[in-house]
Amino acid sequence: MALVLIKEDGTGKVDANAFANAADGDAYHDGHLYASAWTGATTQNKEKALVMATRLLGSLLQFRGVKRRSIQALQWPRRGCPDPDTDSVPVAGLLRVRAAVLDETKVPVLVVHATCELARELLKQDRTGDPGGEGLRSLDISGSMHLEFDSASRQPVIPALVQTWLAKFGEPLARGPGMARLVRT
Repeated sequence: MALVLIKEDGTGKVDANAFANAADGDAYHDGHLYASAWTGATTQNKEKALVMATRLLGSLLQFRGVKRRSIQALQWPRRGCPDPDTDSVPVAGLLRVRAAVLDETKVPVLVVHATCELARELLKQDRTGDPGGEGLRSLDISGSMHLEFDSASRQPVIPALVQTWLAKFGEPLARGPGMARLVRT
């Protein structure tokens, strides 16, 4: 069965599967210097990348506020998400409260752009798979044991640029691979 992209339009659709469609991606990438992975892709692959990007953003980031409707399929639109571009106002002396929240009937443009950016990255490479020998650069067990790890061996699923953009609206749920609890005996 072929994928049918259903763009969230701000109403809190129960069947939406993307924050952006191929036309949004085309418009975003018109102003992108490194757009060849996007412009060279078929419309079908662009839509698959947008749907996957939406899934990843919705599952790996915790956005502020709450879903507008409990039955909506995606994390946007949201109710009560502070607008990071408005000034805070003083209340009772030193306490400051954010003056405005984002429009709960829209998906923010920055979320649409972040979806398009991540979709382009997904078209370039699979950022979701575990690479073989993840993190290990070399292992030498002759004489004494020597392990050398390569922190650059794995790209984050959500690129740093996209995480930075969306930090205005929330934060990552996980801090990345390679975390382990150290227990001393």
